[in-house]
Amino acid sequence: MDRLNGKVAVITGASRGIGRATAKLFAAEGAKVAVLSRTSEGVEHVVADIVEAGGAALGVVCDVGEADQITAAVDKVVAAYGRIDILVNNAFDGSAVLSSVIDLSVEQMQRNFDTGPIAYLRFMQACYPHLREGGEGRIINFGSMAGIIGLAGYGPYNMAKEAVRALTRTAAREWGADRITVNNVLPVANTWGAAEKDVPPPTNALARFGSPEDDIAPVVLFLASKDSQFITGYSLTPDGGAIIDSAR
Repeated sequence: MDRLNGKVAVITGASRGIGRATAKLFAAEGAKVAVLSRTSEGVEHVVADIVEAGGAALGVVCDVGEADQITAAVDKVVAAYGRIDILVNNAFDGSAVLSSVIDLSVEQMQRNFDTGPIAYLRFMQACYPHLREGGEGRIINFGSMAGIIGLAGYGPYNMAKEAVRALTRTAAREWGADRITVNNVLPVANTWGAAEKDVPPPTNALARFGSPEDDIAPVVLFLASKDSQFITGYSLTPDGGAIIDSAR
């Protein structure tokens, strides 16, 4: 359990769901983990779990929709650990994702972009010099199959998530010379208690939602590790076969 020994990872939206599962797995694999979220309570809980399990973690309260907080968060991680090797852009404000195209306002679309591709861009830019200095930088961004298939009723969300994929592909080409890989994860996961709410299984080949701990975080770990050193600019889809053979 040492695939990330000596590495420092920044994980946004790490207080619950996929972010929390990823933070705990990275710490178990030897990384020093910066746990970022909007609420101090959520941050402190995950940090306590990691430390209790013998790992190293730093809690940082950060609203990814605020540019100054992103800069401050990155500075705090570097001050504490001296480096950044891995950035996982997972946070996103899911409160304003629903709208048809005909009813979509610029203001609602802007909120999706502010906490999606714009926040991801700002974190990538802030972390870039540190990722480059380490010589094996890893960036993992979170997109969505909703954007690929054009899920009806999710206009602003689809647009923001497809912008994330475009950002990822462009950065992969531009930063490859710096030995920084940039990839997407497009998960289908139970992050809201679908089983408890008796939500029908998704229409994927495996007929179930993925587990953040067992199905999604290990894919993020793969992209963060040396095992993925020759993969960049791609979208990996731990979705149980929801979009088999779709464009990557």
